[in-house]
Amino acid sequence: MLDTPQDIHPLFHGAPSTTEFKKLRKRIVRLVREAIDHYGMITPGDRWLVCLSGGKDSYTLLAILHELKWRGLLPVDLLACNLDQGQPGFPATVLPKFLSDMGVEHRIEYQDTYSVVMDKIPAGRTFCALCSRLRRGHLYRIAREEGCRAVVLGHHRDDILETFFMNLFHGGRLATMPPKLVNEEGDLFVFRPLAHVGEDDCEKFAKAMNYPIIPCDLCGSQDGLQRQQVKAILDGWERNSPGRRNVMFRALMNARPSHLLDPKLFDFQGLSLNSDKV
Repeated sequence: MLDTPQDIHPLFHGAPSTTEFKKLRKRIVRLVREAIDHYGMITPGDRWLVCLSGGKDSYTLLAILHELKWRGLLPVDLLACNLDQGQPGFPATVLPKFLSDMGVEHRIEYQDTYSVVMDKIPAGRTFCALCSRLRRGHLYRIAREEGCRAVVLGHHRDDILETFFMNLFHGGRLATMPPKLVNEEGDLFVFRPLAHVGEDDCEKFAKAMNYPIIPCDLCGSQDGLQRQQVKAILDGWERNSPGRRNVMFRALMNARPSHLLDPKLFDFQGLSLNSDKV
């Protein structure tokens, strides 16, 4: 990575020259390439809708994907998209200016889902689930309108772990956000190329690049949400045993159906002893 102005994408102009940052950047690039290859995300010539919220994770996603494309390692077209959901105080000019300055192809869409959510959800109840469903529906529509085959989201390793434990504690199932899936209609992929990247690396990267971060609490998200509670538990485990998150994440990649309890995944009834086969 020579990092001369002619050798890098504008998203990396002004990148710190410290050894620490270069190692961070190299690690994130490696982990994103690893996820993309491991889960078979690339079909050359495809067009991806890269969802940009203005948070640290989506900025990191956007930059790394353009880094890979810039270096000929990601043979797809990228379209950045921000969905302005009408949240009070949302700085509507920040992302359009940033994307234009960086020369990034983009689409800004305004849809007032905030008012819909506030009207439908009783006071004191969390509205993240409904907000997410409405947002996802608009992103799918935009992807179709723009000829994209994939909607690309900025969820990272910690998001995936938190979702797993939320489903375990509150949903009674073993499930999480997969790095690659097909939507219910069967016409779009959903990719999460940051699946192997830790949240702390995303935060360090976006902060070092001085990207214009938009806070994630504009909607007035309530304290004490299930995800925040699970995050606090995982943070505690990590403090007491550094590296615990990586161990748990590896476990999600090493499932053994015969050592779980779901007869739909493993034929317990059909198990037999060697003596039964004689």
